[in-house]
Amino acid sequence: MIAVGVAVVAALVLIVGAAGAGVVSALFGGGGTGEVCLGTVTASGATPAGLSAEQARNAGVIVAVGERMRVPVRGWVVAVATALQESDLINSGTATDHDSLGLFQQRPSQGWGTPEQIMNPEYAATKFYEALLRVPGWQTMALTDAAQAVQRSAYPDAYQRHEARATVIVKAVGSAISVGSAIWRTIPEDLEQCVSIAGWTAPVHAPIVSGFRAPSRPGHDGVDLGAPRGTPIRAASAGTVVVVRCNIVPESYGCNQDGSPDTPGCGWYVDIRHVGEVFTRYCHMLSSPSVAEGQQVLAGQVIGIVGSSGHSSGPHLHFEVHLGDRTSSTAVDPVSYLRDRGVALGAA
Repeated sequence: MIAVGVAVVAALVLIVGAAGAGVVSALFGGGGTGEVCLGTVTASGATPAGLSAEQARNAGVIVAVGERMRVPVRGWVVAVATALQESDLINSGTATDHDSLGLFQQRPSQGWGTPEQIMNPEYAATKFYEALLRVPGWQTMALTDAAQAVQRSAYPDAYQRHEARATVIVKAVGSAISVGSAIWRTIPEDLEQCVSIAGWTAPVHAPIVSGFRAPSRPGHDGVDLGAPRGTPIRAASAGTVVVVRCNIVPESYGCNQDGSPDTPGCGWYVDIRHVGEVFTRYCHMLSSPSVAEGQQVLAGQVIGIVGSSGHSSGPHLHFEVHLGDRTSSTAVDPVSYLRDRGVALGAA
């Protein structure tokens, strides 16, 4: 689908509706039963700003190989980000680290292929994807962890800084999912869950019953999602659990029972730190969360269940996003934040 020398990708349109479910599943590696995340898939064929013709051509090859191999779109972003870090998308035949060559700086001495093979961008991308697909759970890892599992770089954290740019490049040169839709992923519980190409997902699928800092609630630092009691709550992105706590006043009341509008506190809640010092908070769980402080979680991993503990008038999930720290001053509207990352929060 990529013409020689030009990043040209044929437009691909998926019908939104039940008839398109099988197409989405086939293209993005999903299948089976469960919720369906459908969207219009288009290809602009544009050259991303800031890339030379050579860089755009190489990015196009990486995306085309991923599409041909039926690698989920998240894998295309991981691959392009890796190539940005390793070679700046320049297919150099000059070894920069021992015998490292090509877009992904693969080493002949480490079994990646001959120098001639590695210098073929299509071959190099194929070998990268083959290695990525062997990494358990790569789909829901932080990008830098997935890339490092393949590359084993001396600078394991370097890949993450390219995620935003790689996402823009994939959308420009490949069959990119429109903002607000998502793609299939399989999470450890063997349930299908929608995770966007930026690595984010909705913690629950339920309507918003109270918005972010509405005029009637200016101190409401998140949104309330009206999910039924017992609904699984999922981590919105990969990260580290930093808080698992029962927050209630008085403490003697405890969190293992329903609260009320007169009961101060978040009830059973969890805070997760994500890449870039982004924090998410999940309040009013029914019982003690199923994760522990210090635990690494994946996007879509179940961390607890919806309840009504703490300051609550009925079962729901109170969900917050904070940038930089977990104070009220750093809270941002979760709906806008997730929308920018390809997730429609509040869709039942």
